Amino acid sequence: MTDSSDARASSLHRPTTPEEVAVVVRDAAENGLPLTVVSGGHGPWSHDADPAGIRLELGGLATIEVDGTTVRVGGGAVWGDVATALAAQGLALSSGDTASVGVGGLTLGGGVGWMVRAWGLAVDQLIGAQLVTASGEIVETSAETHPDLFWALRGGGGNFGVVTRFDFAAHPAPGIAFAESVVDGDAAPVLRATRDLLRDAPRELTVTFMDVPPMDPSAPAGARLSAVWAAPEPEALRAALEPVSALDGVTTEVTAPAYRDVLLEMPQPEGEEQQSPPGFLGGNGLYADLDDELIERLLAFRRAYPASVVFLRSLGGAFGDVPQEATPFPARSARWFVLVGAFDLPDLVDDETRAAIDADWQAIRSRRTAEYGNFADTERPDAVPGMFTREAYARLREIKSRWDPQNVFRRNHNIVA
Repeated sequence: MTDSSDARASSLHRPTTPEEVAVVVRDAAENGLPLTVVSGGHGPWSHDADPAGIRLELGGLATIEVDGTTVRVGGGAVWGDVATALAAQGLALSSGDTASVGVGGLTLGGGVGWMVRAWGLAVDQLIGAQLVTASGEIVETSAETHPDLFWALRGGGGNFGVVTRFDFAAHPAPGIAFAESVVDGDAAPVLRATRDLLRDAPRELTVTFMDVPPMDPSAPAGARLSAVWAAPEPEALRAALEPVSALDGVTTEVTAPAYRDVLLEMPQPEGEEQQSPPGFLGGNGLYADLDDELIERLLAFRRAYPASVVFLRSLGGAFGDVPQEATPFPARSARWFVLVGAFDLPDLVDDETRAAIDADWQAIRSRRTAEYGNFADTERPDAVPGMFTREAYARLREIKSRWDPQNVFRRNHNIVA
């Protein structure tokens, strides 16, 4: 690399137009520089920009325009702002759980959120996009224009370009109902009852189960079941949850908040607190169902390791209505998303414990249908094929070969042509 190229290394760019994005992409491509694209900043690569490359932050492209039920969202917007803007119009989109998560990263990876059973994934609401390709061209894409590229964006990650605008079809949303059930005691009966309930539940209902230690800043410590009903009908939600809330040790509160208010606010560390999070030993998967053995393995994991997390989200409903081949997202037949793992803390985890955690995780992992890339927080090139079906992965590789043959967009769960 020449001295002049070195002068550009580690450069930070905050564009405000697609044309400015195109200039940066062309620079990265022509000089072979690693390009890190940041939308909301929650992805692993956004915290680990290559010191010899270019960091492209999209926060200056964050406009939100509503035209009827069509919503045009800048590639640097975050979901909390989108939810706020749509609420004023009586609309909503199925997004993630956290207000500060970027629209771009979540959508390109699929987007499992609170309305997944009612409205599907974030990508299931996507009707068009504008992106800057590896050649620096600004392209509009939809089911009618560059349909293969549009298909790849709906779950193939950031492999195909920098999306500067997402076009979504929003849903009428006069309000929601929300329930939180604190679980005191054995969670196994609660999970079995929840599993049975969700097999035939109305698609308005989506639930999560979370059991976290006191150190986790994202949620109160302990086990709890949370539920969203995609309509302002608290009594309907209360009735739907009766098989669970009637169990011993379960205390349920039902409210009718604004949808924006159920999105988590992640703490933003400052000063000395701003440091890398501890390692995470474990992983995630999309599972056909929660049988009794899997439930017991998950709860045994949580009991065995004090600094561990178990997180579940129900799928099915609208998520399962979408044909498998319609998007790259894997396992449309899955009924549950599962995340389980332990924080790698020096005072709690030694080599022997790490080995035990890995063995327990591998037993849980062996039962999954596929891995969900948005929750895979480390770069593991060998794992990328497991984030798609075999047919989708082959198609993604072919599309990659046409739109990014130099692999300019490689700082992601990289699909190599």
